[in-house]
Amino acid sequence: MFRRRHSEPVPELNTSSTADISFMLLIFFLVTSSMDTDKGLMRQLPPLPDEQQKPMDVKQDHVMTVRLDANDSLSLDGTLLSEAQLTEILMRRIESDRLEHVISIETSRETSYEAYFHVQNAVVRAYGSLRDARARKLCGKSYLHCSADEREDIEHYYPQRISEAAPKAEEGGER
Repeated sequence: MFRRRHSEPVPELNTSSTADISFMLLIFFLVTSSMDTDKGLMRQLPPLPDEQQKPMDVKQDHVMTVRLDANDSLSLDGTLLSEAQLTEILMRRIESDRLEHVISIETSRETSYEAYFHVQNAVVRAYGSLRDARARKLCGKSYLHCSADEREDIEHYYPQRISEAAPKAEEGGER
């Protein structure tokens, strides 16, 4: 009456190469995918001082103090400014104190990275504009199109002297 079905055994799948294929796919995607990289400020640290090299003495009136407070308010020597105003004033002061100037950047611990980055851009923009104007005057081309020797001469004419103070806590806070 009831017939028993004869069941055939199901053949097992050969999975011996599955791990190899998974590993190759993983490597392929790691090699071909791109990952976001952190963005930051391109700076070259100065060389270590020689024993014979003397520290540079700068008169206090040649130091331009740029401050960022906890509210990201920007000031130059106590005068509140915008980023564009900072660039213009720095250009004038660097031009007048070409060989003796120092730009001192002081921040608060609460200063945002974005505000700090904008100040750095304003300072670099001031030097870039001055160097580009000098290159056009002397070489008849932009600073970026000058040779390495020409750029070195222009950088020597407008040396970039930036001093960064360690972040300070706000008055009345922890020190």
